[in-house]
Amino acid sequence: MKKTIILHSMPKILSLFLFLVLGYTQAQTPEKLNASEIHQEIKKLNFLGSVLYVGAHPDDENTRLISYFANEEKARVAYLSLTRGDGGQNLIGPELREQLGLIRTQELLAARNIDGGEQFFTRANDFGYSKTPEETLQIWDKDKVLSDVVLTIRKFKPDVIINRFDHRSPGSTHGHHTSSAMLSLEAFELAAKPSAYPEQLNYTSVFQPKRVFFNTSYWFYGSREAFEEADKSAMLSLDVGVYFPELGLSNSEIAAISRSQHQSQGFGSTGTRGESREYLELIKGDMPQADVFEGINTSWSRIEGGEEIGEILGQVESEFNFRDPSQSLPQLIEAYKLIQELKNDHWREVKSQHIKEIIVACSGLFLEAVAASPSATGGEQVPLELEAINRSNFPISLNSVELSPNNSQIEVKKALDNNQSWTEELRLRLPESAENTSPYWLKDESTNGMYKVANPELIGLPETPVQTRARFRMDFNGTEIEIEKPIIHKFNDAVFGETYRPFMIIPEVSVSFEKDVEIFEKAEPRSISVVVTAGKDSLKGSLRLEAGRNWKILPEEASFKINQKGGTAIRTFEIIPPEDQDETFIKPIAKVGDKEYSDKLIQIDYEHIPLQNLVIPAKLKAVRIKIQKKGEYIGYIDGAGDAVPQSLEQIGYRVEHLEPAEISNESLEKFDAVVTGIRAYNVVEELKYRQKDLLEYVKNGGNLIVQYNTNRGLIVDNPAPFPLQISRDRVTDEKAPVNFVTKDHPVLNKPNKITERDFKNWVQERGLYFPDQWSEEFVPILSMNDEGEEPTQGSLLVAKYGDGYFIYTGLSFFRQFPEGIPGAYRLFANMVSIGKE
Repeated sequence: MKKTIILHSMPKILSLFLFLVLGYTQAQTPEKLNASEIHQEIKKLNFLGSVLYVGAHPDDENTRLISYFANEEKARVAYLSLTRGDGGQNLIGPELREQLGLIRTQELLAARNIDGGEQFFTRANDFGYSKTPEETLQIWDKDKVLSDVVLTIRKFKPDVIINRFDHRSPGSTHGHHTSSAMLSLEAFELAAKPSAYPEQLNYTSVFQPKRVFFNTSYWFYGSREAFEEADKSAMLSLDVGVYFPELGLSNSEIAAISRSQHQSQGFGSTGTRGESREYLELIKGDMPQADVFEGINTSWSRIEGGEEIGEILGQVESEFNFRDPSQSLPQLIEAYKLIQELKNDHWREVKSQHIKEIIVACSGLFLEAVAASPSATGGEQVPLELEAINRSNFPISLNSVELSPNNSQIEVKKALDNNQSWTEELRLRLPESAENTSPYWLKDESTNGMYKVANPELIGLPETPVQTRARFRMDFNGTEIEIEKPIIHKFNDAVFGETYRPFMIIPEVSVSFEKDVEIFEKAEPRSISVVVTAGKDSLKGSLRLEAGRNWKILPEEASFKINQKGGTAIRTFEIIPPEDQDETFIKPIAKVGDKEYSDKLIQIDYEHIPLQNLVIPAKLKAVRIKIQKKGEYIGYIDGAGDAVPQSLEQIGYRVEHLEPAEISNESLEKFDAVVTGIRAYNVVEELKYRQKDLLEYVKNGGNLIVQYNTNRGLIVDNPAPFPLQISRDRVTDEKAPVNFVTKDHPVLNKPNKITERDFKNWVQERGLYFPDQWSEEFVPILSMNDEGEEPTQGSLLVAKYGDGYFIYTGLSFFRQFPEGIPGAYRLFANMVSIGKE
């Protein structure tokens, strides 16, 4: 019989360790292990060795090795990615920078859920491509990133470290890559020294790994032939192509599935079968002959009091009953009790959590705390339904359930008979001070190179620990074991059926603009809408906007009233820009009672990752640009995802998205210019069949603007009407001087006079994948280079073709437009306008 209970707060302190364990995965469909998978976990429980793989970005990890160590060696294995990939491109949507980093974080967690690894990060911000480790470590705060690597080693305590990159080859690859290896080697030595970052020892302990390897391959030698001839006496060779009969997959197949989670980077992979070699070059420590753990005790006898546990669990492994895993529960519970007595804090915490998961799986125990709604605000009462069911004959009772964050508790004292479900309805009152569900590293404003994290115990975690949890205190035939579950929300979807979502704490009021940037090409008033969203029922208040002194806003204040949670009110303000070129940030402030709210709530929802909430300050960048243009109508061929079309609409162009299959010479005649999105010639297969029509459009008087493409994977031999070779040349310093090679060219003079001022305040980079060879028909417009390099002239090339113009540009307009960079808009307007004066 169900009944409703309103719980009262009961103080209790929860160790951070439980946050660490439970914070790794947001609510998704619960994992329910079959007997074969349980047996695999028991084997892993009996292995006390660990490996830390170190790289720079979310796509740097070697999933073959991670899966091999997790599933063949049965080791604990983790990937430390120094960044979250914030500076890359996004192939599945418009999100860039911090939002892209959030997506890639979740993609890494999805990958680790498949290959069996764990995931860590540092506070380093991926600011984009860097050519040297010196530049990287200047933009990053080297000492802080190094301290984060040391912290990861001290917390995870790896016996072996494997670097993805070579510390000895600066300048030969991405500066982030080399830096990751350099910092790893420094941290290898420092992690064991109490004098290094002593403040960390308040919540962890020193540790010395045994050895460090570099995961080398033919790629680092330039060719397979060169690698075959290389001296491999200091290398360990591993066959990672092993087959797992109990899983029905080869290791390489598992690795491919894991790798394919990187959807935002287009890394879908096909699994392979058969032998597959990985090579590990010893960098520090003694050289093993056949196994990375050689000379390392990986059995329970490595820790005091562990031998008896090892004997019990060895028997569990050898006598495991696949038809009835619950037969192992008496021995597992005995081992659990012994683990609680271990003096080694690290292994006690790690193995306690692991054996609890196995005990739950063996008993078929299902525990769940489901919120009636997907979100709530601080101070709100949340209806919950608890469920517990024991699907074995082993005697299990539910003693009590405690809920966080307010630590309210109910006593149950209920024996759970085999397959008899227990349920309870109750209400959880969230504290007024409950923090919004949002990534911890985005709580404070970051710098170009570093994220700020106020709580040192959060550093390194892949995501924010779950605040809302239910702790089920279970009695397993006289032994109490506490099992913690995140509070989740689930519902029945008409197509997908039972669907799980994370339960979120959201702001009482959120405010947002329809755009992030508003471009004023004229000194004329413009109406701007602000959306106010209610996080709870029955809200009323007022809204005002704040801006720089040269900007006027009318009215000064607008009232709003919203009856239902999730409802919105849209209020319109008139923004009057100044006559001269200027920019400001407009901040919305919603006032409800005596509280003011200025944050917006962003939800990122893709099928391959859990729903993500991001709560950040709401702001609109308003930019008054003095700009002229010729032509009005642009056809846009979408590429790998960018906001260029919306940005062009901001300065008065009409933009039509073109379906590649429908492109013809006749369909293009109406456009003043046609623009291809970034990497369009890498990802839009249909363009190989439409290239003739595009070039015919130019020949007949049109302007075709091709934005950057990578030189690998082009779907056409040449996107241009004349010889053009795309290289990997780029200028990564966004402040690099720009010289005008052809000063009198129309693209620099009509209808806007382009000056050095137009290249101020660019973000992340000047551009990438510049051509390095071209025919005499092309006119190079600009020259630029990073410090210490020769100037490159391929960033903007213009060629007359027939009656029209073909323009190829590697300048990163797709990054500048969302930031409202005036000069980028003015130059692009000239590109569209060329030939129309």
